[in-house]
Amino acid sequence: MGAVSTVGDRTDRSPGDRTPKQDRSRATRQRLLEAAVACLAEHGWAGSTVSVVAERAGVSRGAAQHHFPTREDLFTAAVEYVAEERSEAIRALFPQGAAAGDRRAVVSALVDLYTGPLFRAALHLWVAASNEEQLRPQVTELEARVGRETHRIAVDLLDADESRPGVRETVQGLLDMARGLGLANLLTDDKGRREKVVAQWTALLETALRAA
Repeated sequence: MGAVSTVGDRTDRSPGDRTPKQDRSRATRQRLLEAAVACLAEHGWAGSTVSVVAERAGVSRGAAQHHFPTREDLFTAAVEYVAEERSEAIRALFPQGAAAGDRRAVVSALVDLYTGPLFRAALHLWVAASNEEQLRPQVTELEARVGRETHRIAVDLLDADESRPGVRETVQGLLDMARGLGLANLLTDDKGRREKVVAQWTALLETALRAA
């Protein structure tokens, strides 16, 4: 197999561009990751090729393959990248953690993780992984890491003491519920029912997390 082309992205070729090469490379990589998630959410796995992503990102196919040698590398990295960005955004909403009165806001923020383009993109990736042997190990590992990080965020923001019986299961139940709401939201706007479920889960959490 010949060497992968390292042609730079088209948008970085303006005359007089003095941006350091490392910064241009980082910016190209980020555009590819964001474009990959958008394509996956909108078109699914079958319609999201490296060429389609490169075109959307405004870079050459060679530049895309330089950063991500395989299609599987590109899409698993893309979902992980946006998951990390969303995790940081969630933490930034509650820099001091969550006081008891803020727990409904925390529950809502966690539910939102599963009702946006990221979850839709991840779902397409999961479905593809169930049929693609080459993709499955990467997606399985990614899902485990994202799941652990999301659980840690929930525990921190809810100020949950997992040494107490039932608390860990309650937090995990919240995340499982949020995933279910995300699935329901794929076909119809389920906002009304979702708000009622969020209110009920907040009440359950208040009871479960209340100090003995």
